[in-house]
Amino acid sequence: MEAIAMSTCLRSSSSSSCFSKKSPCFHLLSFSVPLLAKTFKTHQPIHRQLLTVRNCSQITSQPSSDNKKKTINLKPDEKLRALREIFSKPGIGIDAYIIPSQDAHQSEFIAECYMRRSYISGFTGSAGTAVVTKDKAALWTDGRYFLQAEKQLTPRWILMRAGNYGVPTTAEWLNDVLAPGCRIGIDPFLFSSDAAEELKGEISKKNHELVYLHSINLVDEIWKETRPEPPMKPVRVHDLKYAGVDVKSKLSSLRSELRVAGASAIVISMLDEVAWLLNLRGNDVPHSPVMYAYLIVEIDGAKLFIDNSKVNPEVMAHLKDSGVQLRPYEAILSEIESLAAQGAQIWFDTSSVNAAIVNTYRSACDQYLRKVASKNKSGASERINGRTAGPTGVYRVSPISMAKAVKNKAELEGMQSSHLRDAAALSQFWAWLEEEISKNVVLTEVDVADKLLEFREKQYGFMDTSFDTISGSGANGAVIHYKPEPESCSVVDAENLFLLDSGAQYIDGTTDITRTVHFGEPTSRQKECFTRVLQGHIALDQAVFPENTPGFVLDAFARSSLWKVGLDYRHGTGHGVGAALNVHEGPHSISFRFGNLTPLQKGMVVSNEPGYYEDHSFGIRIENLVYVKEVNTPNRYGGIAYLGFEKLTYVPIQSKLIDLTLLSTNEVNWLNEYHSQVWEKVSPLLEDDSASQWLWNNTRPLVKQDLYLT
Repeated sequence: MEAIAMSTCLRSSSSSSCFSKKSPCFHLLSFSVPLLAKTFKTHQPIHRQLLTVRNCSQITSQPSSDNKKKTINLKPDEKLRALREIFSKPGIGIDAYIIPSQDAHQSEFIAECYMRRSYISGFTGSAGTAVVTKDKAALWTDGRYFLQAEKQLTPRWILMRAGNYGVPTTAEWLNDVLAPGCRIGIDPFLFSSDAAEELKGEISKKNHELVYLHSINLVDEIWKETRPEPPMKPVRVHDLKYAGVDVKSKLSSLRSELRVAGASAIVISMLDEVAWLLNLRGNDVPHSPVMYAYLIVEIDGAKLFIDNSKVNPEVMAHLKDSGVQLRPYEAILSEIESLAAQGAQIWFDTSSVNAAIVNTYRSACDQYLRKVASKNKSGASERINGRTAGPTGVYRVSPISMAKAVKNKAELEGMQSSHLRDAAALSQFWAWLEEEISKNVVLTEVDVADKLLEFREKQYGFMDTSFDTISGSGANGAVIHYKPEPESCSVVDAENLFLLDSGAQYIDGTTDITRTVHFGEPTSRQKECFTRVLQGHIALDQAVFPENTPGFVLDAFARSSLWKVGLDYRHGTGHGVGAALNVHEGPHSISFRFGNLTPLQKGMVVSNEPGYYEDHSFGIRIENLVYVKEVNTPNRYGGIAYLGFEKLTYVPIQSKLIDLTLLSTNEVNWLNEYHSQVWEKVSPLLEDDSASQWLWNNTRPLVKQDLYLT
């Protein structure tokens, strides 16, 4: 696969023939509304018949006679062939097609019926983009998934290791392998407006045309009746004692933001933002307690676009009391058109709202202005309060993103409580696993993950895992987002390092924790690497920083000890976490990707998870969740507050893997204090003597002269 990736810039002669721009197609859409200081001109209006919302609830059964004619369970290469056949069909006429990972809401975790990139490529990682031309297929993913993609992609696919030196972006690659003037198709529901506009600008350098295929998704066309059924589980009310703030208060605050921004409505498409704002939770997406829905909040009302079958009487009453009306999920585009016709100024976060919605509004705005111009023979524009009347877009970051990220008192209390119950489950699990390994019981990585789930399920308020458990022994631990499969996973034994990254969704909070252990005798190399990862973890945990500091500034704290010996890791150090919501939450992070300037604020929850990975050998990661708190410092330079972190995760860090000669006295003291808190907080929750004994054994204080303690 390495050799294939090196040859990505070669152009084949068969790429030279592109469809004429006069061939039948769905219209290319762009509009003359300011967006990120850029101006785009309208070519053609959207025709009404194109404005349909396609979701998995629209999957319909076919007559048996039709089913017999369709190919079922196509092999990977057959899928590419079938997809390319659609390129030349009337009304399509494209030379390449881009398949992202997202659903229409830009979600990280998505329902199975939306996993189009996974279906077409065979690569099941959560992040990646597939691009298929008439004679090539390439997949981009980041460093977390390089090894996984190597295993899952067939030789027909080119693996693009995004972020590595010399690896082109999707647009750069398309510009290179396609002759000028080709047509590149996308499903505009699956791209944010910003992403679509950026792509359009990049490919225009080679005179390529971006074709928005509103009414058809090409992958769905070949997936056919084997496509999974849509999620239809009921929505539930998130209790006020966990939410902390009622819906009416949240909507009132949001409407104040609308007035300040000069907007009369806002479109909310991120699923966790809809769930948080309405104090609802759902079951449509694995690991994330959200439901597929859009929400439009106006100054004097609100409409939730959702499948009615998911709404029970309790939820209906909850929404009615909050002044929220129900509309069909598929009605979102027609409602956008209606608001534009009424002259509404709509707030869009174009980094998340999909291109289909934004372009529908812009087209409706153009139609409104043309209608006004035709009525007003003088050509003078009607003005109200010094502003031109009529619909105009307000393009700003969603105000809900930051409000959701800064946890209130009830949300933090729920996070603290759920983490302690989770720690009790993990203590029981680790005590069990150590005992089984000592008895030479054969356990696979899947067996271990399943047993952990059993312990968690016994805890109060358990709802689901917060992501697929990463249970990696030996070389599998080096696959950063490894998912063990029964037919191919390894055995967990006393000979290899074992990395376990797992989390849970509880009714009151979300957890995410990683521990790396060895049940036998670790090598000196493994101990040094583990200790340097631990030093980075401690350095970040102890960091004190001025308010308004963005997370990327702190990333080097976690890497410094590794950097000293020329080591590093290919993932961010910390991600935001929702309160009984998504395990990965923005807008903040702690990452080497310095483009995120969101400041860390008091009340935000973030992970602290440095690591180190030796490909085909072992992986190490130590992860706790923490929340940002104000720190009392002897000075306040500039008159500003200083911030630090408070731990949420309380599970022992294995002492056996520590090279104490590398730790400073301060670092040893940190570890001893942490383990003292673990014992104090978690031991009262353990009724099992073996789990209590395990916790006691693994929280004993260390002293510098100890080589290691078991």
